[in-house]
Amino acid sequence: MKISNIKYILLGTTLLTLASCGNDFLDQPISGKLSKDEFYKTDQDASQALIAVYDMSGADYYQAWSSKYMVKEMPSDDSNAGGSNAGDQPGYQSLDKMATLDPTNGNVGLTWKISYFTIYRANLVINKVQAETNVRKRIIAEAKALRAFTYFDLVALWGDVPLILNEVDPANYTTITRAPKADVYAQIEKDLTEAIADLPLKSEYSAADKFRFSKGAAQALLGKVYLFEEKWPEAVTQFESVISSGQYGLEVSVAKVFSPSGEFGKESLFESSFVSSEKYGWGNFPWGSQPESNIHVQLMGPRSDFYTKAPADSLLGGWGFNTPKKKLYDAFVAAGDSARRVNTIMSDVELKKAGGDWTAPNAYDYEGYFQRKYGTFQQQTGPEANELNYSTNFRLIRYADVLLMAAEAQYRNGNPGKSQQYLNMVRNRSKLASITPSGTDLFNAIVRERQLELAFEGFRFLDLVRWGMAPTELADEGFVAGKNEVLPIPINEVRTAGLVQNPKY
Repeated sequence: MKISNIKYILLGTTLLTLASCGNDFLDQPISGKLSKDEFYKTDQDASQALIAVYDMSGADYYQAWSSKYMVKEMPSDDSNAGGSNAGDQPGYQSLDKMATLDPTNGNVGLTWKISYFTIYRANLVINKVQAETNVRKRIIAEAKALRAFTYFDLVALWGDVPLILNEVDPANYTTITRAPKADVYAQIEKDLTEAIADLPLKSEYSAADKFRFSKGAAQALLGKVYLFEEKWPEAVTQFESVISSGQYGLEVSVAKVFSPSGEFGKESLFESSFVSSEKYGWGNFPWGSQPESNIHVQLMGPRSDFYTKAPADSLLGGWGFNTPKKKLYDAFVAAGDSARRVNTIMSDVELKKAGGDWTAPNAYDYEGYFQRKYGTFQQQTGPEANELNYSTNFRLIRYADVLLMAAEAQYRNGNPGKSQQYLNMVRNRSKLASITPSGTDLFNAIVRERQLELAFEGFRFLDLVRWGMAPTELADEGFVAGKNEVLPIPINEVRTAGLVQNPKY
């Protein structure tokens, strides 16, 4: 990740000592190590501690092929899990075919684990750093925003979750219970409201600090939280603050947004960032750990066994996961949305017409299409081992999403004119004509626009759940109403911590 080379800062570790084996010198503290009570005293201490929070919050790839992005994306109707067969990355396969999803899913468990690692580190910053300087005030605000961002993912994906705001003694682990969603949302609102007061505008950060949470990103996140809570007036207020700030705008195309030049551009509110500067090879890639590059882009490229790229294209072969569904391609066609489609999804017919080839029409989970939004493009990887050095950022909050959320909030709040305005801003960017639907037709237009604009960005599943549309739209995915609206609580948390499992798992 681009934000820092500080890796695996174990801020939870106190003074390191070695167990006594009869030699007194083994009982002595290691020189240079600081306890938590001695750390967090200066701006530099606080800054290092905060970088550790960003580092963990961006661990989209951590170990055992775990990715929060894929955990969010796989249950949707954007794509199939793909891979070589049904046994290739079974954790992703069961998220895709939800009938087989159970509490032993390793990807679900690691996403949960990484989330609470992030919260643990954020809690240390929030509780240990004293707001004695403007720098430390801002750092505490960033930590609160990161904690809120993480808790939002947790409550959206699992429902009631443990609400941990302080250190927990290991002896008390089994006393922690799942807090009601309302309590978790209330804490998220509190964290973001307090953070907004002390966060800078995006334009007030230096180029090197664009990865940080800004005031606008926190306002957009708070608006999204209110949207999920169905607090329409409050959501409108937050989205309007972002829109009227003058800090953001739409890029000329979706292609520009997801190009290297679009990273941290005018459409970006918050990103998880990666680099190719480590120049990984097959002998030094940190398998089972947290690399600086984005290995999940390679995971999502067209499966190299069967793929030949078109001569004028730069889309390289990959490992064949996250393969688009015909349903999504057909939705673009039905909307007459060709400008955005070609930068999102490509058919094998188009590939062959351009001089490329695909030799396995019956490949596992393959419906005739390849995704290009998070594509395996040559210009986004290093010259060493292409497969291991993708520097593609995950776009976590972007302005087009803010506009579409604002359109929905305005619609719900009884202002169809504003809703149409924001909807059409996104449509017009992709060369689609303005429309003026009303009532249910306006809501359906927003639903369709979110499906097309935000395809492969990990939002579709959560959108369908909150709209109550998941049982219908995800029926072919094995979705079971009353069960699959949330993920299973990881089995270790049930057995070891005594957490109550979600219904029907």
